[in-house]
Amino acid sequence: MRQTPLYSRSARHGPAHEAARVESDGGPDEAPPALAPAVPRPHWRQRLAGAGRDHRVIWSAWLLVLALLGGLWWQQSAHTPRALTQKDIDAAVLRTLTTQNLPSRAARAAEKIRPAVVRVVAYDKDKKGEEVEQGVGTGVVIQDKGIILTNLHVVQSAQGIKLTFADGSESRASVAGVQAQHDLAVLQAHTIPDDLHAATLRSTADLVPGDEVVAVGFPFGIGPSTSAGVISGLGRSFKSPEGTQEIGNLIQFDAAANPGNSGGPLVTMDGEVVGVVTGILNPTRARTFLGIGFAVPIESAASAAGLPPF
Repeated sequence: MRQTPLYSRSARHGPAHEAARVESDGGPDEAPPALAPAVPRPHWRQRLAGAGRDHRVIWSAWLLVLALLGGLWWQQSAHTPRALTQKDIDAAVLRTLTTQNLPSRAARAAEKIRPAVVRVVAYDKDKKGEEVEQGVGTGVVIQDKGIILTNLHVVQSAQGIKLTFADGSESRASVAGVQAQHDLAVLQAHTIPDDLHAATLRSTADLVPGDEVVAVGFPFGIGPSTSAGVISGLGRSFKSPEGTQEIGNLIQFDAAANPGNSGGPLVTMDGEVVGVVTGILNPTRARTFLGIGFAVPIESAASAAGLPPF
């Protein structure tokens, strides 16, 4: 008798095979042998198709990973700023100049010096011993420990001096030094604001007529007020109608100045002090500005305060 064939458990595909029918050596009346359940074996094309599906899954996974990496790279590169070129900078500057109103050079200079500008009021005492205002002038802070420059004629013979700083705070002051030949006085504030701003001083060695300047002060007590002009000349001399002393080596300028500007800073367009306003030329009794003002060079003013020369 033939041995019963064994079949693997692999699935089988395709048409029915003839092996399912087994003939016995017996006659047609002999009962056929018992067969194990037939498990069809996959055809080679089906096997290839299954393997293809596995490869497609693998390739799909790789493509997905590559797509994710590409997306991350694109996102990073999109947010990475590129290097600016000179053309980009020029375009940005031009756009700013054409779309925004920028402050003038004089406005920037005044803004820089204004925190160091001080209102100076000199007081006298009446017959009852009460203080009465003697006059108003201007001062400029040159050291943040409360050292202030002004004109001597602003505080001369004053019985009391009161300062008003840029932040609105007030302080009494005393005269710490004088330089009469240059009409200068050095004041020491008794109370110093926490954020007191000192001016930047600049040498006058490279100044020439025509350089732009700004005068900041309290003309007629109004201020701080700003006026702009140019340097008209250097090495000038001046004697006020009320005084007998002539002051030499002065800066002549045409930025408007009036009584009350005395002692205030004359500054460049960088906001740096080159002089202390000391007087105006006016042959009349009106005491108003006619276009010629004078300032003591900052070298003389600094020496009055005991500061080292430039």
